Amino acid sequence: MFDKSQEELKALGADITTAEIAQQPDLWEDTLKIYEDNLDAIEAFLADARAMGEDRLSVVFTGAGTSDYVGDTAAPYLRHAGDLALYDFKPVATTDIVSAPRDFLNPDEPTLLVSFARSGNSPESLAAVQVARSYVKNVKFLNITCAPEGKLAVESAGDPDALTLLIPRANDKGFAMTGSFSCMTLLSTLIFDTASLEQKRAWVSQIAEMGREVVSREGEVADFLAGDFNRVTYLGSGSFVGLAQEAQLKILELAHGLVATSWDSSMGYRHGPKSFVDDKTLVFVFVNNDAYTRQYDLDILNEIGGDKIAQRTIAVQQDTGALFAGDSFTFSGRDALPEGYLALPFIMVAQVVSLLNSVRVGNTPDTPSPTGTVNRVVKGVTIHPFEA
Repeated sequence: MFDKSQEELKALGADITTAEIAQQPDLWEDTLKIYEDNLDAIEAFLADARAMGEDRLSVVFTGAGTSDYVGDTAAPYLRHAGDLALYDFKPVATTDIVSAPRDFLNPDEPTLLVSFARSGNSPESLAAVQVARSYVKNVKFLNITCAPEGKLAVESAGDPDALTLLIPRANDKGFAMTGSFSCMTLLSTLIFDTASLEQKRAWVSQIAEMGREVVSREGEVADFLAGDFNRVTYLGSGSFVGLAQEAQLKILELAHGLVATSWDSSMGYRHGPKSFVDDKTLVFVFVNNDAYTRQYDLDILNEIGGDKIAQRTIAVQQDTGALFAGDSFTFSGRDALPEGYLALPFIMVAQVVSLLNSVRVGNTPDTPSPTGTVNRVVKGVTIHPFEA
């Protein structure tokens, strides 16, 4: 796909999505600059947020769909790489906050609501802010969004309790979120990771190299899809559980449900969900670089591969320790990355899988929902009044 002409890609209905997947390494470098340019404002805002109470600040990562999976991916890493004396990281979907706020928010707990949104126009994104504002006694809002003209950014302008950080080049025009997901994940990780700025720069440089490598190795990804399959599952541990959710959603969205999908943790999959696997299933496992956690990812790879119940069992891994000996997309020749950063080149592999699969089943990746029942910005949502 990355070697095709614009005319060829347009004929496939894939020119936008293909370009947006490929440009992510450049966007990650942009995101680092956005972080550095706003560092003083970020630190001042976080200091004000921490001043709302004496205990740890509750940091609620929120969004809907792919934007929800940003928090699910970032929070597990930050629970050991962030400052746990200052912050308590909690991923909660906007859809949960809006529909059942008393189940997910504590009105007496000082809270920083970190909203992730590509467009900032989803009804739940806006409603979650209003619900938190009315229900939580001490609350501030950090908005990480890709659309300067979106309602989330516009309505928070001038609000002393809000800081909005924009990643405008990541405002995907295609149906599926690609660069918006990876850039919002990166920016939130940069903000709360306690690593030095020098280290963060080195990690971003490395993931950009790895992302460009994914593009150049498209043929290897295509080989995984050569058989007659109709099911795909993604597994992972730690931050890669959230990443598995996002990876399976990309398959589901871009193929318009023509390929069945599932996701789970590497250990959790045995407890019933493994029943999904048959001889027309591709199983992908994101392999963690933590030596302890990695064992469990390799265990499920070896178990499913050894049982020969799937059509193919594929590891997405970095060559920094024990490796899966079967089918794999392996990054080699670089320092081991922590999961919060490794997630980005890993998700690019999954995005390429979804792009190629969409074309394989005769769908159009840029507009995968022919009936319009699923939209780029969700429609048909009724927000009911909430009384705190």
